Amino acid sequence: MRRHQTVTTLIATGVAAVTLGASSQAFAYGAGDFFTRIGVAQVSPTSSNGTLNTVLGDLAVDVQDKTDFAFTLGYRFHDKVGIELLAALPFKHDIHLNGDNIASTKHLPPTLTLQYYPLGGTEARVQPYIGAGINYTRFSDESVNVPGVGEVDLDLDDSWGFAGQLGIDLLIDDNWALNAAAWYIDIDTDATVAGTPAGTVEIDPIVVMAGISYRF
Repeated sequence: MRRHQTVTTLIATGVAAVTLGASSQAFAYGAGDFFTRIGVAQVSPTSSNGTLNTVLGDLAVDVQDKTDFAFTLGYRFHDKVGIELLAALPFKHDIHLNGDNIASTKHLPPTLTLQYYPLGGTEARVQPYIGAGINYTRFSDESVNVPGVGEVDLDLDDSWGFAGQLGIDLLIDDNWALNAAAWYIDIDTDATVAGTPAGTVEIDPIVVMAGISYRF
């Protein structure tokens, strides 16, 4: 439910902003722009992340939300078309197994999207965009500490998957803008526990970021 509410809010904000900005001052916004977007991002995994089949029994997996710094780099090679790379420092997530907070992992999720700007090249101060592309996620520092047992080896395989994006820039001047964006990222990883394959963890997060944008 929280994922649907987040995306719905972003879309509603974008529609309202487009209406308010329809008669705004013109800005040079389009082909040839290099840009970066910097802000705070929340990674919210899907509410059910699968079950691990281990020597300790079946363990229900619940990957927790995480909020941290993130940034993007992009280029518009056409008024209405561009590319953007989402990057960040590694996000560390607590992992609940059967409700107990006994595991964690870090992940680095670079995501490349091809974007379409329907109002690119126009006089609109408000510039919404949509994107689609691919994600690569690398996991590191996985750990499980089972009460009464101690440390158990956990390994999560790297993941490749689809990514979709919605976003909006509210232009302040020729260089600066406020930005809000959301990504859906398909992240599925095969897990190995104590050296034995244990199943697939489906993370599939919604990533919501708010911050500022600067165009070069």
